[in-house]
Amino acid sequence: MTGAAELRYRPMRAPDLAAVATIEAEVYSHPWTQGNFRDSLTAGHACWVVERGEALCAYGVLMMGVDEAHLLNLSVAPALQRQGFGRLLLAFLEARAREFRARIMFLEVRVSNAPARSLYADAGYREVAVRRNYYPAAAGREDAILMGKDL
Repeated sequence: MTGAAELRYRPMRAPDLAAVATIEAEVYSHPWTQGNFRDSLTAGHACWVVERGEALCAYGVLMMGVDEAHLLNLSVAPALQRQGFGRLLLAFLEARAREFRARIMFLEVRVSNAPARSLYADAGYREVAVRRNYYPAAAGREDAILMGKDL
């Protein structure tokens, strides 16, 4: 992946919320709001951003529990997708989860999100269950696949 050395990971801060919400709205049909991200910060979730030069280009939100982590959000700016940024951010977040002594990491992904499902499967995640009608969708609700990986 070109440009990996140029990436800087740092904790998300309140001033980042507008840029994060902008990317979120570009990536998802039913995006998180600035308030959702603010709530994650307030709750003490592990919220990280990735910068390339001066630009915020990706972010992730990780909720820690006893012996486990739950990836709540991982997003890459559309112009940088399919270049390895998501894979790098996922590995970074897994390392943070290990630091908190998590032994397993879970995530949900839309059934229709083939690129994300492929990314997670390639990274060693396995399908654990289906959460029916989990996500809002243009035509009602969409199922999510719950995936997990032993850390």
